Amino acid sequence: MLIITDTPLVEYRQSERLMGNTFEITVVAREEAWAREKIALAIAEIRRIEKLLTTFDEHSQTNRINRYAGIRPVQVDREVFELIRRSLKISAVTEGAFDITYGSVDKCLWNFDRNMKQLPDPQTARAAVKLINYRHVLLNEVEGSVMLKEKGMRIGFGGIGKGYAADRAKALLVKEGVQSGIVNASGDLITWGTQADGKPWTIGIAHPDDARAAFSWLNIADLAIATSGNYEKYVMIDGKKYSHTIHPKTGMPVSGIKSVTIISPYAEIADAMATPVMVMGVQAGLHLLNQIDHLGCIIVDDHNKIYSSKNIHLS
Repeated sequence: MLIITDTPLVEYRQSERLMGNTFEITVVAREEAWAREKIALAIAEIRRIEKLLTTFDEHSQTNRINRYAGIRPVQVDREVFELIRRSLKISAVTEGAFDITYGSVDKCLWNFDRNMKQLPDPQTARAAVKLINYRHVLLNEVEGSVMLKEKGMRIGFGGIGKGYAADRAKALLVKEGVQSGIVNASGDLITWGTQADGKPWTIGIAHPDDARAAFSWLNIADLAIATSGNYEKYVMIDGKKYSHTIHPKTGMPVSGIKSVTIISPYAEIADAMATPVMVMGVQAGLHLLNQIDHLGCIIVDDHNKIYSSKNIHLS
């Protein structure tokens, strides 16, 4: 006699330090060995992307581009070329509030450690950002090459890379037959399918005054969420909090917004759009987001007032 047992679905999780962040990958499956195998594939995919984009490896394609800034074009993988192209489009849409050439800023200007006791003077800050200009990233479609126009320019993917990696890991897992899961890159995450019990994934939005607590919860499926906030990294100078988010045109910290949460079908877009909204401010940020299909936004200003884009209704 044949007995068929319906093995229950279980959520299997694994955390790994990748791209300078903690990634947690969740796979809903019936067999643990199968789930662990798929998670290992996703981790390998993120490591592959990290090797392409990192600035901590002198042989990475990113560092080769930076090394030859103002000298000559550098041929890169099509994957890197297309990511840079998409980054430049986001820069154009946000009028430079998002800019991968932010790497040109000297780290000694803003180090955001406890030793920082005073602000740099505005003139020094403006001088430090003079090389930030996405329009000076030159792409050659035929050659598949990238060139930074000015010597001293540097690109970095800190504002978009982990979102891109999360999207690629999800795509691989879906291709491998994983019907439900989450790729969480230190709070910037993408979901698909449902929890093991069939309910939607429930995601907490970090409270801007306490990153360990949530001020709102959202049920989502097949969506990505990314939050940028001044609770992540900041310094206190003369009793005032200064965010680690630097305005690319002034070189000074942005103010007025405590946190921005972006909801998008893609983690790359959610990751890339969160910071520029902080730079643009509440009204300009909402105006932009309300014109883009399939994007949602929740903003908490410095006075804890909550704003949301027209397609989000908070209870």
